[in-house]
Amino acid sequence: MTEKEKMLAGKIYDPQDGELKNLRARAHALCARFNTAPETKEKLREKILDGLLPNRGEGTFIQGPLQFDYGVFTKVGKNFYANFNLTVLDTCPVTIGDNVFLGPNVSILTPLHPLRFEDRNPYTHEKGYVTDKEYGVPITIGDNCWIAGNVTILAGAKIGSGCVIGAGSVVTGEIPSGYLAYGVPCKPVRKITEEDAIELKKQLF
Repeated sequence: MTEKEKMLAGKIYDPQDGELKNLRARAHALCARFNTAPETKEKLREKILDGLLPNRGEGTFIQGPLQFDYGVFTKVGKNFYANFNLTVLDTCPVTIGDNVFLGPNVSILTPLHPLRFEDRNPYTHEKGYVTDKEYGVPITIGDNCWIAGNVTILAGAKIGSGCVIGAGSVVTGEIPSGYLAYGVPCKPVRKITEEDAIELKKQLF
């Protein structure tokens, strides 16, 4: 297996591999370009996203600034929206469904590092360069989800369709479809029901 194949499969890989370094450098350069492009320059921003986030559905809007490790390993569905300061470390695949909205300062983080410092600290590779041992687990977010501000979604998290994740939550495991969930760690609190319909909130009209 190549180091990229190992990385995407969730196995220990060498992050200083030449192919991976080039992919990251390309993504980081595209992020920098996007982050300096005015939102009024819609065609320019779309062109940058064509290179950075090719696997995106129609109607994608990312406010920026943004930061992706690779971009090409993230897939988002149609009508995806992300507010300010989106961070996606997609060393393993990130899959996001249709009609998913992200608040400001959302982080989606697939990487993991060994717990023991003996395994985690940098070491000298047999080829003479310094690297470390890394691995990761994919993240999945279903359709029709609202992820509020300052939410961190960690390696291996699975958020079912129709969920709302409360502000400041840290998602570490699986959230079943149709739930309001929040906390550190994030836990399902209750089902979202017809009683939550906006037209029932008379004070808003």
